[in-house]
Amino acid sequence: MNVTSADGTTIHFERRGSGAPVILVGGAFNDRTTVAGLAEVLAGDFTTIAYDRRGRGDSGDSAEYAVEREIEDLAALIAQVGGTASVFGHSSGAILALEAAAAGLPIGKLVAYEPPYTVADRTPSADDLVDRVRAANEAGDRDEAVRLFLVEGAGTPAQAIDGMKADPVWGWFTALAHTLPYDLTIVGPGGRLPADRLARISAPTLVIDGSESPSWFGATARAVAEAVPGARHETLDGQDHGVLQYPETLRPLLTDFLK
Repeated sequence: MNVTSADGTTIHFERRGSGAPVILVGGAFNDRTTVAGLAEVLAGDFTTIAYDRRGRGDSGDSAEYAVEREIEDLAALIAQVGGTASVFGHSSGAILALEAAAAGLPIGKLVAYEPPYTVADRTPSADDLVDRVRAANEAGDRDEAVRLFLVEGAGTPAQAIDGMKADPVWGWFTALAHTLPYDLTIVGPGGRLPADRLARISAPTLVIDGSESPSWFGATARAVAEAVPGARHETLDGQDHGVLQYPETLRPLLTDFLK
């Protein structure tokens, strides 16, 4: 199914289940297929919407990127499913969901899983990282764009990159390399937490981190929960940033909160 965003871009989505609508927002290297497992798990209780963010999968794109366009994409999806919806976001998708709520979209309830702001002892990425990743893409060097993002943006050890290149998943990464500047733009320069904008959020909000993730994710989740008025923080035992591979582990917490 498709919906047309405010700038005319086509956004492709899949609908499952019945009940109150929940829109699932993936992060970097994600399209609708990476949230499909969670969509299926929640479909027994909710109408789930898994969509391709612009530039991915079967969705269109625009010549110039802006976070506001992705917020408009979410607004179009919310209108399509009845005018209000809950939203779950993972990683940079969690930041996009937070920004959409701060912008005043009609979000019933909001869940943010490990939004990658920089707090505590995490070293911030360089402010020009997004420009260098964009330049690598423009030069046709998708490998370098992915390497820069993983090493400088996500904190992947540089020595691990050669091994990752030998894995089939590297082809998935490079196929989505052109969207990495989008995620870096959403996170913002250095990943600084925008406490003033988060304070505008009025939707009931749940912020989650995994007990097996690096400690800075937990510190960030707590900081986000403190910045959003009335937000709740939970740590999901036994999980890390790859929680979307194990969607059943999210079901009890999300079902309880979203109902």
